[in-house]
Amino acid sequence: MTSWIPALRRAVILATLACATASHAQSVAFTFDDGPRLETTPLMSPQQRNQAMLDALAAHHVQAALFVTCGFGADKPEGYALAKAWGQAGHALGNHTMTHPDLNDAKLSVAQYRQEVQDCDRITSTLPGYQKWFRFTYLREGNTPEKRDGMRAFLKQSGYRNGYVSLDTSDWRLDEKLNEVLRADPRADIAPIRQAYLSHLRQRATAYRDLSRKLEGRDIPQVLLLHHNLINALWLKDAVQQFVDMGWTMITPAQAFADPVYQLQPERPAPGQSLLLSIARTRGMGKFEGWKRIVDDGDFEIEAINAAAAATTCSQCR
Repeated sequence: MTSWIPALRRAVILATLACATASHAQSVAFTFDDGPRLETTPLMSPQQRNQAMLDALAAHHVQAALFVTCGFGADKPEGYALAKAWGQAGHALGNHTMTHPDLNDAKLSVAQYRQEVQDCDRITSTLPGYQKWFRFTYLREGNTPEKRDGMRAFLKQSGYRNGYVSLDTSDWRLDEKLNEVLRADPRADIAPIRQAYLSHLRQRATAYRDLSRKLEGRDIPQVLLLHHNLINALWLKDAVQQFVDMGWTMITPAQAFADPVYQLQPERPAPGQSLLLSIARTRGMGKFEGWKRIVDDGDFEIEAINAAAAATTCSQCR
């Protein structure tokens, strides 16, 4: 009569473990910096690039965030319309300064940097989806403790959340290569760049997931940094699908920022890059396995692309 009880108990335990695993599955929020850009690129107009990114997110039902650098386009009617389209599509819009200066620049004062934030806020605050989120340019909080603490105090007094990034990427570097190749030859084979881009995102995602486990003992909700550029206009849909195929769950930036890890404030003199990398340095972790691939700014992928191009050229010359 009771022979089925152990089997039932085992089934309940397995189901409970499955639910626990699902509830703690790796998650990621998509965020984009430096948009909307009105610069000219090969293949697509600014409007086409903007729409392609919005279409890619919509195809996967992803609610993202755009951190607006207002001087790159939002301060003009045509650029403002592109930023507005993000808010109308259900995405959040944050502040990424007016002209993208570097707070690590010794010639830039905290007062000047604060003014950059305030000038941009006058534009972003009128957009649908506006959030009082600020992301430091270059992810650098200042070259001195005084700058760091001065900006932190300003953000707190102004009601701003620091739009931290945990999953930093060098998509901008690969985008530069993409534009360089296409300007030299509009009919160039760009499939190797697409592959390098996707491989780069996978490598960074895995590395930062592993780092979060070392630091926090768990998979934190990752905040991914990409940019408003041509490479994402072309292949963002593929990038999201890759995360899906990896078993990652898409969440909103607001959901990610609700995690306690995004309340941490690294105390090293000049935090920058990924929040996780800053925490690691603050805790004295030093160099760890795989750290070079996290901080190489896409050098590995660029070298692979160049090597493949050189091999192709050599084979054609034979």
